[in-house]
Amino acid sequence: MQKILIKNIRSLVQTRTEPPHWVAGKDMAVLPEIHDAWLAIEDGKIADFGTMDEWPGISDWSGLEIIDAEDGLVLPAWCDSHTHLVFAGSREGEFVDRIRGLSYEDIAARGGGILNSARKLRNASEDELFASASKRLDEIIRQGTGAVEIKSGYGLSLESELKMLRVIKRLRERGPIPVKATLLAAHAFPEEFKNNREGYIRLITDELIPAVAAEKLADFCDVFCERNYFTPEETIHILTVGLKHGLRPKVHANQLSASGGVQAGTQVSAISVDHLEYVGDAEIAALKNSTTMPTLLPGAAFFLGLPWPPARQMIDAGLPVSVASDYNPGSNPTGNMHLLLSMLCITHKLTPEEAINAATINAAYAMDLSATHGSITPGKQANIIITKPISGIAYLPYAFGSDLISKVLIDGKIVRHD
Repeated sequence: MQKILIKNIRSLVQTRTEPPHWVAGKDMAVLPEIHDAWLAIEDGKIADFGTMDEWPGISDWSGLEIIDAEDGLVLPAWCDSHTHLVFAGSREGEFVDRIRGLSYEDIAARGGGILNSARKLRNASEDELFASASKRLDEIIRQGTGAVEIKSGYGLSLESELKMLRVIKRLRERGPIPVKATLLAAHAFPEEFKNNREGYIRLITDELIPAVAAEKLADFCDVFCERNYFTPEETIHILTVGLKHGLRPKVHANQLSASGGVQAGTQVSAISVDHLEYVGDAEIAALKNSTTMPTLLPGAAFFLGLPWPPARQMIDAGLPVSVASDYNPGSNPTGNMHLLLSMLCITHKLTPEEAINAATINAAYAMDLSATHGSITPGKQANIIITKPISGIAYLPYAFGSDLISKVLIDGKIVRHD
């Protein structure tokens, strides 16, 4: 039996013996901590915790590995519920185009954006995609991510979408962190279907979704519900078919306009609606009393120069919010959740406690991992971050440009040690 004891923890963060599925409204400002703490891990799972003046009642200390946190913080690893980690090439040319004044939609209208990535991906082999995505996965683990969701959506054909999802399956099998897979064939209309919307939607619903379900390649089905992409009616239709095949709904919603994506998501009980730059009273009303997690992607809004979502208004209305990276080649080429934490505080005016709840317990819910991740709870997986010695949780978003991680443990095993 693997046994680890972490001692001399300045603050053990997000300690919950009976965690809720999520925290919402005023409860988002509450972040349980134990100061001057220890944490016990057995067989890759959190076993117990307490204060240093009260040592754990471990009956057998033989073979026990002791890690000295050296006055650092210990907190659950980040949960990143929205990424496009599998892609075939970068898009820095479009980055320069935006500097010169073109919008995201201007670039898409010229054949850039998602269609640019689709062309590159169709020419890449599965092994090439797996090799490049593996490097990105290792990168985000070193940055403290302990669970991730990865979408397809750069294939836009039966063969290429399945190729992407098979790569994601290989990433899940190689480990070491949980990888959730999402079918996002409804990301854009491919060039060969630009004058045949119904034909592409039929390809998704009649061929692709059944094939994905038969191979058990995805956990979720997602749709980009936005002007010039998929309508709310098309979104509901695709997600309803996906649900019949065991794929839980998600929605890319209200990124570029008040698209109706939030209402479509709540109508099909989507586990999350993501982006939310254009959200008002109608969207907040739709989210109230739903089981749908509003998920903010501040990296994409920052990179594209979009309006900030009304996060403060949403929380004050009693809603939960989570945060994810949206790591992708076109609108947010980073999976650094520490940076996203800072953005929530600086641009969205969340407190450090609210931001950490958004990136842990609420983000775990947004990828259906509440039972195993997102909090320091006995029985949950020991996916944790040990920071360098810092003054407290507010220092994490404050020092947005510093690498504050000392160690990352996944299933109780050290995968990063600085």
